[in-house]
Amino acid sequence: MSASRSADPALVVSFIEHLRSERRLSPHTTAGYGRDLERLCAFCASEGIASWQAFTARHARAYVSHLHRAGLDGRSIRRGLSAARTFYRFLLRKGVVPGNVFAGVMAPKSRKRLPKSLSVDQAARLVQVDGNESIVLRDRAILELLYSSGLRLAELLSLDVTDVDLDESVVQVTGKGRKTRIVPVGRFAVDAIRRWLAQRAAEVPPGERALFTGRGGRRLGPRAVQLRLRYWALRQQLGTPVHPHMLRHSFASHLLESSGDLRAVQELLGHEHISTTQIYTHLDFQHLAQVYDTAHPRARRSGGAHVRQRSVAVRRNGGR
Repeated sequence: MSASRSADPALVVSFIEHLRSERRLSPHTTAGYGRDLERLCAFCASEGIASWQAFTARHARAYVSHLHRAGLDGRSIRRGLSAARTFYRFLLRKGVVPGNVFAGVMAPKSRKRLPKSLSVDQAARLVQVDGNESIVLRDRAILELLYSSGLRLAELLSLDVTDVDLDESVVQVTGKGRKTRIVPVGRFAVDAIRRWLAQRAAEVPPGERALFTGRGGRRLGPRAVQLRLRYWALRQQLGTPVHPHMLRHSFASHLLESSGDLRAVQELLGHEHISTTQIYTHLDFQHLAQVYDTAHPRARRSGGAHVRQRSVAVRRNGGR
């Protein structure tokens, strides 16, 4: 039995269009929902489930087991369940189903992966690119802005010239769900953007609004930025691959190390929930542990590990 015979694919198409046009999610996010729901449709076909109404809570639990047997890790399974829950909320609002069968269905826990970030010295070396060529001026402005303001790649690429106020040293960013926020821009980034704008004026066709442009003076694409960051990481001899999101992680972890203000970091990153931002408290503790290991004369003995474990326990219990 095919997926189209077992569960109406038109409802999935309608849901994806709802995400795109009404919730205004990014193409990357909507594509992820689409892939997860294709997997759900395939499961319905394999189980002979005739419709979305016929899908039960028992099927939902079996679906989790199916994903686990297919080799997906906990994070991927959680993402798949999130897509399924959101889809069923959509069906519930449409009156297609009587309830959300995925409500309360949990994914297996997986080890939380800490995002990789650069050290302060590495980040400083990366953004200090020299040269007066057009591409170098543009790349330095990109690097400085990503690290200065912690922007997502999609946020950076969607910027128009009018979104940047260099006199006030701020940028208006459109984030996930089309939510806007105002983010400070550091003085080095301001200077780099000014130099790029002076060059940009001679290259960009009239009417082009994009802040960062590529060949032909048109808005720069994500792949181009990824390749340029990889190039500069090699050129500046960082010794590690660099991608745009790593500069966002570096921005957050360095700011938290200096200020300790998790709420401020949440606002600057544009996180809806502070639980998303709390991953950087783990990075902050890693930094403290490294300082301890380097500075304390007995840190590399078993006692050092005990102190770090005890510190983690204290942090988790609110300082008790």
